Amino acid sequence: QLQASGGGFAQAGGSLRLSCALSGRASSTSSIGWFRQAPGKEREFVASFRWSFSATFYIDSVKGRFIISRDNAKSTVNLQMNDLKPEDTAVYYCAGRTTSGRWDYWGQGTQVTVSS
Repeated sequence: QLQASGGGFAQAGGSLRLSCALSGRASSTSSIGWFRQAPGKEREFVASFRWSFSATFYIDSVKGRFIISRDNAKSTVNLQMNDLKPEDTAVYYCAGRTTSGRWDYWGQGTQVTVSS
């Protein structure tokens, strides 16, 4: 119901674009978010897109570098990652938040590796 794609390798300062395709019940979520988990660290919230008012949210470390957006025609939520840093290296997951407030839907992870 959530399919993440677009990970890969980039050099520091480069860009990658992640895409999260929605289908089925995931299409009825209130928000779509991106999370990441680096080796040896807990999973952390990165950014989210809320359908109402097209509101976006980011953690401080990616503000000004990452942009989350919706593509209605393709039923995807994308994460454009610019000016990548080695500390952005992680497995990235997209998730769907239901009206309960919980992130109930999760896609498979996609690896992002940034070299210095």
